Amino acid sequence: RQDAVETGVIDPFWAATWRAAAGLDKYLAAVPLMGKRVLELGCGTGHAGIAASIRGAEVILTDGVDDPLWLVRKSIQSLPSAPRVRRLRFGIDQLDTPPFPVILGSDVTYLRELWPQLETCLKQHLAPEGVVYLSDPFRIIANEFREWIRDRQDWHYEESSVAMSDDPDHPIRIMQLRQRA
Repeated sequence: RQDAVETGVIDPFWAATWRAAAGLDKYLAAVPLMGKRVLELGCGTGHAGIAASIRGAEVILTDGVDDPLWLVRKSIQSLPSAPRVRRLRFGIDQLDTPPFPVILGSDVTYLRELWPQLETCLKQHLAPEGVVYLSDPFRIIANEFREWIRDRQDWHYEESSVAMSDDPDHPIRIMQLRQRA
């Protein structure tokens, strides 16, 4: 199924956990999240955001279409402190909340057309001194995003990688973005 405003056939790519989300989960194991407010963008199955919630963060899971939000609501029903779930389309919607110290996104840089809207969303929702963690499996398009975001001059960029036991030869990239003062 797809949302009424969308046309054409849509592959439900959000219905499975991608390696980038699992890699971000693994990376977050070393990030102090207890009591922090965390926003996950383009949550799909919600893997990274749910992992942050289990580690004590106060999480809002978001996606731009309704189907993944329905799926993630079902997935979190039994969690003791379940994340909140909201619809958020990059550059269109804005949450009526204080900014977040941590923003997560797994494989959200795959469409060049969305990069300006993603950047707008990050600027709208990231707290001063906050950090954005974006993960991907070293996609060529994400390499292009890295260069694009560096050229924007608004962001301090760092990169690391996470080895995955399912395929040690293909790690997951973690992009860390912080707004420049």
